[in-house]
Amino acid sequence: MPVEPNLSLPWPQGRALADSFFDRDARLLARELLGKVIRHKYGELWLSARIIETEAYYCAEKGSHASLGYTHKRRALFQDGGHIYMYYARGGDSLNFSAFGPGNAVLIKSAHTWLDQYSGPASLAQMQANNPDAQGRARPAQRLCAGQTLLCKALGLKVPDWDGQRFDAQRLFVEDVGERPEQVLQCTRLGIPLGRDEQLPYRFVDAAFAPYCTRNPLRRGQIAGQHFHLLTSEDKHL
Repeated sequence: MPVEPNLSLPWPQGRALADSFFDRDARLLARELLGKVIRHKYGELWLSARIIETEAYYCAEKGSHASLGYTHKRRALFQDGGHIYMYYARGGDSLNFSAFGPGNAVLIKSAHTWLDQYSGPASLAQMQANNPDAQGRARPAQRLCAGQTLLCKALGLKVPDWDGQRFDAQRLFVEDVGERPEQVLQCTRLGIPLGRDEQLPYRFVDAAFAPYCTRNPLRRGQIAGQHFHLLTSEDKHL
């Protein structure tokens, strides 16, 4: 069903995801977030990115931060769906949303720059200024958010500002803009140490944007049914 317009948003026809959208199984949420657009108010600009890669995490499995137990820092993971959990990964900020059940969440692994009437050329220029390459040059738009820390850097999302918070319709929300992946790739998560449930197929990628995610599941040498599974819009299997 389409998301109802939220009249508290900066534009009348905005369709922000309600907190109830996030209060679902982490794998289902990870898949359903593909195609949704993160909107962040940065100064006078709205910076926007379409989610193209996610990873699901559960409290009961060893790859999850929540498996280490409740702390004040990890409090968002143990709250209702729709709380924001941010942490530092290799010195950069990372963005997660809590899902249904204590300790369950989805990591936003990568995204693709989204431009429309609310986020135009000036927004793109700001994202490029936020996240230059190693030589200080502007990154190509399709590579600005190609990784969890690159995503946060481009959008200007910081751990001290958003960790443990709810969405704010005037500053940060996720919008349904009507985009749906035709095909979704399901595979194992990235960067999980051996012995920490690294074999679990809890990573989801919008197949049309596979070249722009953290690591392309369709790169040379990857075999369907062995290294990844291809899910269609009719396929309910997770």
